[in-house]
Amino acid sequence: MNRHEHKEDEVRRMLETGHPRVPRDLAARAAARGVRLLHRDRALRRAGWALLALAVGAFVVWASVVRPWEAPPAGTTPPLEGW
Repeated sequence: MNRHEHKEDEVRRMLETGHPRVPRDLAARAAARGVRLLHRDRALRRAGWALLALAVGAFVVWASVVRPWEAPPAGTTPPLEGW
């Protein structure tokens, strides 16, 4: 008996045996778990968008106060010679 025939016999033996009993409430538990996962994913997505909106708002406030696009004021004035 070669390796392929041995695997075929093993699969046939597995298929001939009785199937395990499945709990009656398995479908209800799976559906409830799926609903919980959907709610969790939706909550995480909403929290992520809220965090992004807060970060954008904080950046806008910071940029309007600091104005990083403007050149900083000079610390000293240039000498006035030759007038």
